[in-house]
Amino acid sequence: LTLQNQIIKVGVMAKFVGTVVVDKDRCKGCNLCVVACPLKVLELSVGVNVKGYHYAEMKTPDACIGCGSCGVVCPDAVLSVYKVKVD
Repeated sequence: LTLQNQIIKVGVMAKFVGTVVVDKDRCKGCNLCVVACPLKVLELSVGVNVKGYHYAEMKTPDACIGCGSCGVVCPDAVLSVYKVKVD
């Protein structure tokens, strides 16, 4: 790589898309993940799980950047956060 190519590559910011997978049957609807999400991607569902709780779900999946804030605050570790680099 030449110096010019290296400068161009450094100047380009990578884009990431994220997604959150919720174990719906284990979620107790505490709402901590909804509050922790900086882009307000999550909400509590209208429906309930097998335990009778409104579980977390993605309301705006395209807005998720995969930051992981929701997964960090979840007391029951029912959220899996994935991040994929988009070219």
